[in-house]
Amino acid sequence: MADVSVIIPVFNRGHRLQRAVESVLRQSEPVREIIIVDDGSTDRSVERLGVDSQTSGIPIICRSQENQGPAAARNHGIGVASGKFVAFLDSDDEWHAKKIGIQYNAMQSEPTVTISHTRERWLRNGTHLNQNAFHAPQGRDIFEQSLKLCCVGMSTVMAHTSLFRRYGQFDETLRCCEDYDLWLRISPFEPFLLIDQRLTVKHGGRADQVSAEYRQGMDRFRIQSLATLMVRTVLLPEKRDAVRQELQRRCAIYGNGCARHGKAAEAKFYEQLGRYDFSGEKL
Repeated sequence: MADVSVIIPVFNRGHRLQRAVESVLRQSEPVREIIIVDDGSTDRSVERLGVDSQTSGIPIICRSQENQGPAAARNHGIGVASGKFVAFLDSDDEWHAKKIGIQYNAMQSEPTVTISHTRERWLRNGTHLNQNAFHAPQGRDIFEQSLKLCCVGMSTVMAHTSLFRRYGQFDETLRCCEDYDLWLRISPFEPFLLIDQRLTVKHGGRADQVSAEYRQGMDRFRIQSLATLMVRTVLLPEKRDAVRQELQRRCAIYGNGCARHGKAAEAKFYEQLGRYDFSGEKL
């Protein structure tokens, strides 16, 4: 058995949760437990699940909370987890049957590595999409890539639980891009082991996804992450400069968009934030 707790947050996806859970139960190397966190669903997502601990042979722990977003749901799961490692799986994604075994054994062979991810197969409304070079995940030092985009798929990640004590959990003030934020906090200091196989299937192209809901204003969450990183994290000078440049770039783009849509006060805020020197003062 892999000493891994699988965390699956769910919100009104009872019709897809079954597929995700079954992909965990099909693993060639069984996990310690499956933790499902219902984030205030109104469709009886967990009650519709056609499997439980007795029928699966693996503990399935179900927790519920008022709707607070995926960051809070994942943090809830981290707090419940008893495994040495946690692996995250979104309720609309699924895993290759050998995913846990390959990833867990790779991390066991490199005990200094605390976080890993895999490649993904992307499906949009059931149709395969090819990844371009810009989105291709990298391994080891991923900090520069992480500034530009969220280059680590949430459903691909396996991490040692000590990582969250060291760098904190998901920022619950972010309703979107909470994964981008966490990888930015971790990647300046920790290597990301890349399992160079497509072991995760990511299903997309639907209106009920968080990324679709916040698509128009997603950059404001990334800007918040970058500004917080500048204020709260001690970085090497070259990394700090890279963060500042990316923050300036995003503020300019987002601020110009606000100006075009007649949001003068918001445009001014991002213009000023882009010029802020972050020399030690608090925002």
